[in-house]
Amino acid sequence: MTATATEPILLAIVGPTASGKSALALFLATEFSGEILACDSTQLYRGFNIGTAKPIPADRRQVPHHLLDVLDPGEPSTAGDYRERALAVLADLRARHRLPIFTVGTGLYLRALLEGLADLPQRSEDLRERLRASAAEHGPGHLHRMLQHLDPLAAQQIAAPDEQKLIRAIEICMLSGKPLTQVQQAGRTPLTGWRILKLGLDPPREALYQRIHARTDSMLRAGWRDEVRGLLAAGLSENAKPFDFIGYRELRAHLRGELTLDQARELIQQGTRQYAKRQRTWFRRESGVHWLTNFGDSPETQSAALDLLRSHSSS
Repeated sequence: MTATATEPILLAIVGPTASGKSALALFLATEFSGEILACDSTQLYRGFNIGTAKPIPADRRQVPHHLLDVLDPGEPSTAGDYRERALAVLADLRARHRLPIFTVGTGLYLRALLEGLADLPQRSEDLRERLRASAAEHGPGHLHRMLQHLDPLAAQQIAAPDEQKLIRAIEICMLSGKPLTQVQQAGRTPLTGWRILKLGLDPPREALYQRIHARTDSMLRAGWRDEVRGLLAAGLSENAKPFDFIGYRELRAHLRGELTLDQARELIQQGTRQYAKRQRTWFRRESGVHWLTNFGDSPETQSAALDLLRSHSSS
């Protein structure tokens, strides 16, 4: 992607969960007349609020937020659909001379936006049914092992419980005869007309894990279990995609009587640590990131980010 100094800046803040991306985005948005775009596959869904760490109402009133609560729980979420929505928001922000600030939890969605999407094979319902049947026959982890054999790199980027993404990845591999990561590199149309600035948050691992544990406890105190209970009581299918998200599946199991609350809490914290590790692995492969080695709500990080954005704005 090439850009000129006359083109507006697009800011992307990347980093693992609980690293403070939202806090940094809010700070920079108030300093630079910015608006925030969520780049997170979980925050697209209505009703799934506490466990996806959506910005609180006060923050959403302070600074406009986009790409939150745009899907019903039964709707699929794809990188292509995300890209279309993001492009529409970007066109509006450009017209109003506002700085777009992406808070990026789902690296694939950012890559789809900035680099474009490959020409992927159409879905095959017959193949999908066979994969679902094979998963049911062989038990947990089977689809993930299949993908590891077909494309080890893609398997690193998809969690073992995420059946929907695993099936699509395996489907692409089998229908194209190529690894998913190879298919995704072909035929892309990158985003143009913006100067891309990427800031990365990389706080110390143990401090991050402490924050993850504390945030899980805070979410539970804030009524996360009641949120899940309410979603189920409203008639939402237990097989809806968002119930695969970290925390929602564990609390669903707790409400079924399969786990104690302490067991669910421990599994949520463990799953979130593993997710943070996968995010770090992904974002470290992202090119052109200016890394900041503290949390996004620290004065040190905010000052450094401010300086970087000012320098790019004046260049």
